[in-house]
Amino acid sequence: MSKQFDVIVIGGGPGGYVAAIRAAQLGFSVACIDAWKNDQGGPALGGTCTNVGCIPSKALLQSSEHFDQAKNHFAEHGIAVEGLSINVAQMLARKNMVVKQNNDGIQYLFKKNKVTFFHGRGSFVKALEGGYLINVAGPMADALVGRHIIVATGSSPRALPGAAFDEERILSNEGALRLNTVPEKLALIGSGVIGLEMGSVWRRLGAQVTILEGLPTFLGMLDEQVAKEAYKAFTKQGLRIELGVAVGEVATSENGVSVLYTNAKGEAQVLEADRLIVSIGRTPNTTGLNAAAVGLQLDERGAVVVDGDCKTNLPGVWAVGDVVRGPMLAHKAEEEGVAVAERIAGQHGHVNFNTIPGVIYTSPEIAWVGQNEQQLKALGRAYKAGVFPFMANGRARALGDTTGFVKFLADATSDEILGVHIIGPQASELIAEAVVAMEFKASAEDIARICHAHPSLSEATKEAALAVDKRTLNF
Repeated sequence: MSKQFDVIVIGGGPGGYVAAIRAAQLGFSVACIDAWKNDQGGPALGGTCTNVGCIPSKALLQSSEHFDQAKNHFAEHGIAVEGLSINVAQMLARKNMVVKQNNDGIQYLFKKNKVTFFHGRGSFVKALEGGYLINVAGPMADALVGRHIIVATGSSPRALPGAAFDEERILSNEGALRLNTVPEKLALIGSGVIGLEMGSVWRRLGAQVTILEGLPTFLGMLDEQVAKEAYKAFTKQGLRIELGVAVGEVATSENGVSVLYTNAKGEAQVLEADRLIVSIGRTPNTTGLNAAAVGLQLDERGAVVVDGDCKTNLPGVWAVGDVVRGPMLAHKAEEEGVAVAERIAGQHGHVNFNTIPGVIYTSPEIAWVGQNEQQLKALGRAYKAGVFPFMANGRARALGDTTGFVKFLADATSDEILGVHIIGPQASELIAEAVVAMEFKASAEDIARICHAHPSLSEATKEAALAVDKRTLNF
């Protein structure tokens, strides 16, 4: 006999597990189905983010940052290091421990909130009166019936045509996180977030890193001023970045990978490397969902079609996260998951797409929220800009990290904050103040009038807000 639930969540990544917990908090009986496995074949809740994305990449970034600091910056602090070396196996073991702690933490939260977990792959079977029959294929096959279904199946890395991932020579984000030795030469196709973060990890550890980008501009989604600063910083560090290339044949051998490409000048080139990381975007995970069985509408990319409230074309079926429109970000998925659970309960779930921050966890870090200068110019909106460099910030000097700046964009008439863009130390943390301010429709003057601790990096945020009115105090 089928097990009955008020809400069934298919997928245990950031959108799915958070939706399940919030629905349970609201008094619903909730099941969550997830197929991720750990090395022992057991459940590994948390989806791509926890297992082969956000969490493990940050662990490796932290380890490689420590190595880079010891190698290149400890001496200026009077700290002498002799015989410095990197134990990649230990670095990976630490990364795996961090992942497991997050996996186990989600299982604990499910128990705490009385969410029933099913380890397997969930798919639609058919619509029933007042609900849907869901199949669970896995170690313990099951049939579940739910009144509401939340699809949170995430996304998968997109392979380069003609160069499938083998995770030995041609790597996705998953293979890039499992490299057990530092490659002498590492090639990347795609200069997006994943490419830059993984390139940074292995560059710090000694690899010669070349990034091939098809677009003629670097980090085109960023404010142009930030992108230029980032390009300058990354190339100074040793990343070789080629823009406007057209990648041709990719061939593997026992010795490595060769990439044929045409550069921006139209010249044929060959890039030889030990490993190749392909980071050219991700595709929604709907294969195997059996959407056709119930008539669930998908778009041409395979994404689930939803409205502004994450409702699909079917009554009682919702979808969140990477499997729907919008930025493929873990925190965006979480917000949608909470909002859907609350909408099911008759509440007014809230997601403001204009205040979803973006972050690249390189060094320097890059973070932004709202609109950039290019977008405001395209809209014809009158604005004021204020910029404050970290080189004029006392805490940044003490940290020994003065690269970058904070940039405010505000409406020319009302002074409402329209966008904030940061490149520099701890940008991922500093952006939160801007998100809060924009959510409450604050003005640049509001931030400029708020007392910030001294000395702190956050003073650069205050000074950038002051700069909108051309009255910085320390620059």
